[in-house]
Amino acid sequence: MKIFRSSLLAIALVLPTAAGAQRADPVYLEDRFNQLQQSITMLTGQIEQLQYRNQQLQQQLEKMQADYEYRLDQMEKGRGGAGGPRPAGGAAGGGAQAAAPPPPPPAPPAAGGSADQMYHDAMKKLQDGDNAGAERGFKAFLQSNPKHTLAGNAQYWLGESYYARKDYQNAMTAFAEGYKNYKTSPKGPDNLLKLGITLAVMGRKADACQIFSKFSQDYPRAPDLQKRRVDQERQKNGCG
Repeated sequence: MKIFRSSLLAIALVLPTAAGAQRADPVYLEDRFNQLQQSITMLTGQIEQLQYRNQQLQQQLEKMQADYEYRLDQMEKGRGGAGGPRPAGGAAGGGAQAAAPPPPPPAPPAAGGSADQMYHDAMKKLQDGDNAGAERGFKAFLQSNPKHTLAGNAQYWLGESYYARKDYQNAMTAFAEGYKNYKTSPKGPDNLLKLGITLAVMGRKADACQIFSKFSQDYPRAPDLQKRRVDQERQKNGCG
């Protein structure tokens, strides 16, 4: 809950009051809007982390359940059932006890454990405002784990680490690679949307409009919030 409270507080701090908004000039409003968008972006990253951790916990619980059922099954087989014959070697009145059931085969180590840590370390740097550190972390993660479940996410957040520093050239490249290499990942639509936004910021509005027009073609089932954002950007940049 602390994560959400701090994030919501950050959003509240950048929201202008109604009276202030009336007195504000367009440049001021644009700056406030960008701050709000950045705060929402960080909050989105925090939610993604919580969702991923919840998924990992669910997998651990399922593994523990399977291990428990295996052990119980082996114990039942060792006893021969509740009414079955006494195991060989078990004498009445306190002879040698039946051999304990064999332990379950060792479970393989969770794949990608170190990779997950690399990803979350990079995300933590991004949330702390260390964009250069986040850049290095996401690059290292992608170089070592290009096929990881979180690779598409990492590519998107790499782009955000550039965008936050107004390094739009590298941001454009990162978002374009995210769209090209991880088109079907959960962050595919975000990569394409942010690619268009970055091109618009760079003054390449014609290219940005082409990207925005591709969004509905490539992601017809995208969330309504993303579709509305695309429509807003199209209107903002005078796309036909």
